[in-house]
Amino acid sequence: MWKIALGFVVFAAISLFVIFKAGDKVDMSGEKHGTEAIAPTGAASGAKH
Repeated sequence: MWKIALGFVVFAAISLFVIFKAGDKVDMSGEKHGTEAIAPTGAASGAKH
């Protein structure tokens, strides 16, 4: 039982670390199809704001 709790804590810590490192760059809108799947030119070139 303690292994499940430890696994959950480790997974939660890694998840929070990734979310905080990515900041506002994470796209949580799901799958995209058609024209909305094409990245804007600024994002495709890797330009920083």
